[in-house]
Amino acid sequence: MVRIGGGAFLMGSADFHPEEKPVHVASVDAFWMDRHLVTVAEFRRFVKATGYLTVAERIPDPADYPGAAPETLVPGALVFTMPPGPAEPGDWRQWWSYLAGANWRHPRGPRSSVLGQELHPVTQVAYEDAAAYAAWAGKSLPTEAEWEFAARGGLEGAVYAWGDEFTPLNRRMANTWHGEFPWHFSPAPRANDRPGTTPVCMYPANGYGLYDMAGNVWEWTADYFTADHSTRASYGAPHHPQVIDLPADEFVEHFPKRVTKGGSHLCAPNYSLGYRPAARQPQTEDTATCHLGFRCVVRD
Repeated sequence: MVRIGGGAFLMGSADFHPEEKPVHVASVDAFWMDRHLVTVAEFRRFVKATGYLTVAERIPDPADYPGAAPETLVPGALVFTMPPGPAEPGDWRQWWSYLAGANWRHPRGPRSSVLGQELHPVTQVAYEDAAAYAAWAGKSLPTEAEWEFAARGGLEGAVYAWGDEFTPLNRRMANTWHGEFPWHFSPAPRANDRPGTTPVCMYPANGYGLYDMAGNVWEWTADYFTADHSTRASYGAPHHPQVIDLPADEFVEHFPKRVTKGGSHLCAPNYSLGYRPAARQPQTEDTATCHLGFRCVVRD
């Protein structure tokens, strides 16, 4: 882990998405943060020691999904599939699907495997799974403010964790989507020939020595999502939930949303731009996807 000294900083951004506004002064106390994302190997040790079963491996409770057809209530998770041609960026159903049998051991569906990917970040973990691992390890999930302060690496107001230029000297600084999302992907040298996770610590660390604070996978934080993140009285504990209520055919019902940070390998200049310290995204607690993971903190 890396010790982050804490302090005050300008949180948020006025230049991109509405939920990142307003820019405001926030402060955090000193804490320790995992140098890299929790890996498949680390999560496997946790499961072996505890017998833990992730949310994606359990049969969904019909009470949580009223109106859902019984045959759809099977263990599984969300998996990305690249469309064969240009797609409308606003319709995520063209590239996301709920696959039975997808979980942390089989992140792209039952025929996939994490063998040989022990140093990749674990994915297909819901909020409950990340919190359970953190508790087992004697740690916690970071608050949104702690995560953003750490991601900035001491660069006040910079667009990215490494500065204001996306690819300085034409160097790729993070595992992000290059090309036209979601249908055209330009492979990176020595990286992926298709969109997906890469081993932790493959790209340069930020100013605090933390890896993958941009791209690779989104990261769970402890905070409930609110549209205006400047109204919180404290930055040392989670905050009140916002509950969503969507039609049953959305396969999401009555689940509170948590803040996720950092972007992923599916974030592109034409879609999301989530690989910035200020970027934030709501995610329902029951969600498990192939581009969502976590890291932990220990507070002084």
